[in-house]
Amino acid sequence: MFKKNPSKYDLITLDLNLPKKDGIQVAKEVRAISPTVPIIMLTARDSESDQVLGLGVGADDYVTKPFSPLALIARIKALHRRVMMEDDSNSSDSNEVKNDYDIETAHLKISKSRREVLFDGRAVTNLTPKEFDLLFTMAQKPKQVFSRNQLLELVWGYEYYGEERTVDAHIKKLRQKLEKVGADVIQTVWGVGYKFDDSQVTK
Repeated sequence: MFKKNPSKYDLITLDLNLPKKDGIQVAKEVRAISPTVPIIMLTARDSESDQVLGLGVGADDYVTKPFSPLALIARIKALHRRVMMEDDSNSSDSNEVKNDYDIETAHLKISKSRREVLFDGRAVTNLTPKEFDLLFTMAQKPKQVFSRNQLLELVWGYEYYGEERTVDAHIKKLRQKLEKVGADVIQTVWGVGYKFDDSQVTK
């Protein structure tokens, strides 16, 4: 159904324990069609490796069973609200020719309305909504160290029940996509968190 009409879907909640095909494979196929549609994974698997795997294939959120229906609805609303705000911003700029960027550092340019990231003029492609938001959040304050809890609050926008591994999984995927254009700009500050710094990058 998603392949036939991907634009019809605002958000996907995906159970990993499916009868005919594993949810991880479904997530991969969905991401191949759309790098931006929000995905929330639901599963009874609660091991760290399963959660990291689910986030690694492009999920924006991960909820383990049993969970509160109200908590799930809150996560759906928060994720959908963020996406809708971004869509509204894109629509307001659709009739304008914009060459400016919200963030310009020594090597990186980011346009939030166009969801565009350039590293030394080369496009960083296929960022998921959360990967883009993580990069945008950190790049606004170069060299500032963000703890995992700070990033959870700033990017996910609600209490995430201490699941700090979510940040680690998204950072890993973000780094992989940045490294495709030679952008080694996300640094780990051991015992604290992460920071954006492109001041030491050499062309």
